[in-house]
Amino acid sequence: MDLGLKNKRALVAGSSRGLGYAAALVLAREGCKVAVNGRDEEKVKAAAEKISKETGSQAIGLAGDVSLASVPERLVGQAAEAFGGLDILITNAGGPPPGSIESLDEAAWQKGVDLCLMPHVRLIKAALPFLRKSDAASALTVTSITVKQPIENLLLSNSVRMAVIGLTKSLALELGAQGIRFNSILPGWTETERVTELMTARANANQTAVEEEIKKQSAQSPLGRMGQPEEFARAAAFLVSPAASYITGVMLQVDGGMYKGSL
Repeated sequence: MDLGLKNKRALVAGSSRGLGYAAALVLAREGCKVAVNGRDEEKVKAAAEKISKETGSQAIGLAGDVSLASVPERLVGQAAEAFGGLDILITNAGGPPPGSIESLDEAAWQKGVDLCLMPHVRLIKAALPFLRKSDAASALTVTSITVKQPIENLLLSNSVRMAVIGLTKSLALELGAQGIRFNSILPGWTETERVTELMTARANANQTAVEEEIKKQSAQSPLGRMGQPEEFARAAAFLVSPAASYITGVMLQVDGGMYKGSL
């Protein structure tokens, strides 16, 4: 199926590695022009060059920490200038540290908001003038399965990411008449560097091996394994594509069936 992404213009935040990189790569394979973002300038440049070389699509690297208030607007402007506009925005930011209600102080909560909510708000706000000019405008917020089924010791993620869902659904309702679609994608346990870090923290807390913790977590999926980044990325590419033109306000789980609820 042709997703209709050829020559579309996308900015993917937090895409120098992990799920964001996988999404940028799949979009580029579909013929999309992609702006890759991350904090480390050398890693961002290397990621963009790798995507361009592998796919033949235009890929540029834009370094910047999206949790800083001044960065999102700059990134959006640079991407739009390089591509002559913007059709697709994927907002993605790093996850907050693990912790319990007793271990997390006020500063940790504020940092969680700054890291997991405000980048989405600022990127979307900055992108709206460009998305309004697109005939296939789409924004996708990357959140987590934790918004449907909280994960032990990830209190910040469980809490703050819920606000991103509220933002996404509200904008889908408010801006649909302007031709802009808003959806959210909820990855479950996927084999990324971030998940390895979380599994290492669990192993240290439980005095077990990382491999044992990965095996235990994988057993929670009906498929008996964690996901691969490209499996997430293919779902993300579909949601932002013209092929999904009548899908908005959706929170799509890509979790291998780990969520046990019916709704």
